[in-house]
This record gives sequence, structure tokens and C-alpha cells, in this order.
Amino acid sequence: MQTIKRSGSQSSTKGPEEYFTGNIRIDPLFQATEPSRVSGGLVTFEPGARSAWHTHPLGQTLIVTNGCGWTQCWDGPKKEIRAGDVISCPCGQKHWHGATDKTAMSHIAIQEALDGKNVEWMEKVTDEQYMSEVQPD
Repeated sequence: MQTIKRSGSQSSTKGPEEYFTGNIRIDPLFQATEPSRVSGGLVTFEPGARSAWHTHPLGQTLIVTNGCGWTQCWDGPKKEIRAGDVISCPCGQKHWHGATDKTAMSHIAIQEALDGKNVEWMEKVTDEQYMSEVQPD
């Protein structure tokens, strides 16, 4: 049987300071239900806000829904992302994502869990890393 999760029926949460810098709101969209391992949420980053470095054991897809932000893979260039962009983060690729220093950004994050875990959090992105030059595509 289909289920419908009504808009506003799930509580928003603040992104934990342990894993994020700045103001982040997480709105759950769907949780994995057996046998599926896929979950998704809408994440909103205020200007200057970003995730810590992290990986996903089975990768992650980001769908930017609003605003403009930045993303970067470890030892790779920082890239600009905008509403309508779809970002595929490969399995185990260390990366971060967030808003620019002047604009907010929202994305839907979809990830699959391996052995019940869908993310491995690491160190925070430094201000120097965050403010590094954006590289064109």
C-alpha cells in the first residue's frame, strides 16, 4: 500500500554543530524502509553555512532546489552549484557542500545505507578551505 507523508507532518531539525558550520535546517523527506536502504531529506544552508567533510559508503545524490552553493571533493577544486543542478558523489568520496558566503542554498540529499550507516562524518571544513577560489567547469 502507498503511504503519503504530508508536508509539514515531520519536524524540522537544526543541523548538529558537530557536523555543520553555520545555520542549517534539515527537513526529513523519507526514511529507508526494508528492504530499501534509501533515505532523503531537504537541507537548507544559510549564507556561510556548510557541512563538515564526509563520505557516503554507497554514494549520494544532491538535487539543488534553491539558491547557489559550493561543493568540493578532497584534493579537488571547489565548484559552484545552482538550483536545478544534480550532483553525484561517488561511494567513499570525501567531500563537503553548503551555501556560498553571500547566498543561501537548499538541496535534496538522497543516500543509501550500508549496514545501517549512510554517512561517515570527518573534520570540519576550515574557513580557508571554504573561502578558496571557485574553479569553473
